[in-house]
Amino acid sequence: MFETTRVTLGDLTFDVHTAGPVDGTPVVLLHGFPETARSWESLAPQLAEAGLRVLAPDQRGYSPGARPDGVAAYTVDLLVGDVVGLLDATGLDRAHLVGHDWGAAVAWQVAAHHPDRITTLTAVSVPHPAAYGWALREDADQQARAAYIKLLRQEGKAEHVLLEDEARRLRAMYGDRVSSESIDEYVRVLSEPGALTATLNWYRAMTREFAELAPVRVPTTYVWSTADSALGRAGAERCGEFVEAPYEFVVLDDVSHWVPEEAPDALAKAILARIDDRP
Repeated sequence: MFETTRVTLGDLTFDVHTAGPVDGTPVVLLHGFPETARSWESLAPQLAEAGLRVLAPDQRGYSPGARPDGVAAYTVDLLVGDVVGLLDATGLDRAHLVGHDWGAAVAWQVAAHHPDRITTLTAVSVPHPAAYGWALREDADQQARAAYIKLLRQEGKAEHVLLEDEARRLRAMYGDRVSSESIDEYVRVLSEPGALTATLNWYRAMTREFAELAPVRVPTTYVWSTADSALGRAGAERCGEFVEAPYEFVVLDDVSHWVPEEAPDALAKAILARIDDRP
């Protein structure tokens, strides 16, 4: 149901998937790794039917026209700049912002640094970076869950491990709760020349300063699922300490990490409740 357009920001051109009335209230959806905006396909119709104008970009490294070389091209300030640039390029002063996984990590940063551009925030799976950073330091469970990141930060080795044997390990990351059709499409995109390296550079560009983020001061909902293998309860429960605005913590029982695809109805409900409850 998406229509696809292209938005050029400087030297980069992003594929942006849209839905809903052109004059609807804008909401920007930021996908995570290792996915694309396709992850929102079951959610977007519900937001569009509620009168929202959905914009879901394939982010830096995922869009073929926005795949620069080098780790330095994927620092968090540039990822944040892409979101603000999308708002500028589409003539939007403000928008509601939703992010999942890495998209949530970027969304927290956008909301903290550009609160004047964000009406509400719905973060899915990944809590506020300061809460996540605390859990990585203090919680053994979260440390174990995050062990995979060490591999993803290893240039060359991660690409080989994930793509060898017809991308067997990459496919395994999605588990059994993402459709085979979606998995095929994600693997196709990430198998393009340079694509997997570009998307892994998000991890490689991450520094300790990433977690040193000020509290968010926009109305926020954080959605966490109990069967998430990557994000544990400790950081999730601490998230609210870093929101200085109306806040809701939504827990989805027995839902995996892939919330937008596995539980689109529950996620749409949480997003729309936050939007409708904005000041």
